[in-house]
Amino acid sequence: MGLLSGPEPDVAADAGHADPPPRVGFFTDTSVCIGCKACEVACKEWNAVPEDGLDFTGWSYDNTRALGADSWRHVAFVEQRRPDGDGGMRWLMASDVCKHCTHAACLDVCPTGSLFRTEYGTVVVQEDICNGCGYCVPACPYGVIEKREEDGRAWKCTMCYDRLGDGLEPACAKACPTDSIQFGPLEELRTRAATRLAQLHVAGVSDARLYGHEPTDGVGGDGAFFLLLDAPETYGLPPDPVVTTRDLPAMWRYAGMAALTLFGGITAISMFGRRR
Repeated sequence: MGLLSGPEPDVAADAGHADPPPRVGFFTDTSVCIGCKACEVACKEWNAVPEDGLDFTGWSYDNTRALGADSWRHVAFVEQRRPDGDGGMRWLMASDVCKHCTHAACLDVCPTGSLFRTEYGTVVVQEDICNGCGYCVPACPYGVIEKREEDGRAWKCTMCYDRLGDGLEPACAKACPTDSIQFGPLEELRTRAATRLAQLHVAGVSDARLYGHEPTDGVGGDGAFFLLLDAPETYGLPPDPVVTTRDLPAMWRYAGMAALTLFGGITAISMFGRRR
């Protein structure tokens, strides 16, 4: 994939920001998540996100079930048998969020410029510019973005862009009582995550793994990545996400060539008809 080869891009500079600050992001350590949902509540309160998840779903304690226009943070509850084979059960909990991808397909397909890359490297939707076309919804490889039923516009996590401008951390990270959600410069978080992973492996947690941290993966690395205790699919995450617009340049080239060929054929037929 030529799109993802070479050094990791400076996404803010590439978006036109002059002398941007270091790229920031989230590192979510699911090994210390207690499922308190403080992040969900803080996100809704700060961003005035409408209430949801108040109905009984039958999905254990996971009342919101997935990310969406009215759930910018979603705490997953997964009950499973313990891997040590003792027959006991365990809970896996993880607070999911928009990944703020390095190569964000939602940006590629937005026709109005509603979606934009901030100076912090994050991806934000400007709801006053969104026309509700919905192109970004299927473009997201994580199924994060959704249109709100009430107004038809797309909504998702902004990483509290307004708070960042005032030097504050996002509301979800501020509210997390166990530091499961950590916010800061992305490179610093990656180093911290690698150290934490090594600690868990030494402690015998062999299934622990990092997800979304690698700049050479299918989306060029995520601005929000995770330490998981099981396979990504267990948490409802795609195992090998790929930027859905990776083939767009080639498709446009082929479309252009086809159009030129068609135009040439029509011109030739027209000239032949005139000669006759």
